[in-house]
Amino acid sequence: MAVDLLVFGPHPDDIEIGMGGTIARHGALGLKVGLCDLTAGELGSNGTVEQRLAEAEAGRVALDAAWRENLRWPDRRIGKDPSQLDEAVGFLRRHRPRVVAVPYWSDRHPDHEAASALLTEAVFNSGLRRYRAEGDAWRPAWICYYFINDAATPSFVVDVSDYYAKKRRALDCHASQFVRPGPGKDANGAVDTRLNAPTFRQLVESRDAQFGALAGVAWAEGFVVREAIVRDSLMR
Repeated sequence: MAVDLLVFGPHPDDIEIGMGGTIARHGALGLKVGLCDLTAGELGSNGTVEQRLAEAEAGRVALDAAWRENLRWPDRRIGKDPSQLDEAVGFLRRHRPRVVAVPYWSDRHPDHEAASALLTEAVFNSGLRRYRAEGDAWRPAWICYYFINDAATPSFVVDVSDYYAKKRRALDCHASQFVRPGPGKDANGAVDTRLNAPTFRQLVESRDAQFGALAGVAWAEGFVVREAIVRDSLMR
């Protein structure tokens, strides 16, 4: 299925953390958005694979994305198998996105950095007609980088004020990751982590509030692009 926007995430909750509001905004504009998780996050401290896949699908519904796939690459092995690059190229050629969004290249989690590097290369290779991978050559209009943990100065921000409630609902779908277990409620062996501490959600929302304040809106999500952004004039 061809899409306008294709968003990649290393683990099932990363897309919602970084750009859930932007996905919801694009869907509301009538644009077709596809989501692709690279792994099932099976090495995470909490949640089973089945739980995480179900939570990811619930997040997709909350954000009104057209579809969501999981490539089921081994967690913590992104970029370690050369076949992953060709699989990513084939995925891009099959879905022919106008725009691709991937994690920012600097992040505290090694998987996020590895995903950024591999997907950047995949987008480039996808446009090479002599690159041997599944499908015909396809070059997206551009690739945008979103923040998961760490943030930098964005090239631009997207106003997601009208869609922030949807982002919150999508994050709530990932209860295995973001809800701290209480006494008698950890039958699955759940433990306290950085993700289910109240401060993690605060970190996400404070970042989005800061980007919003910089743009004069309530909530915004930031993106980085490597190329210069061309405008017709200095007029706003």
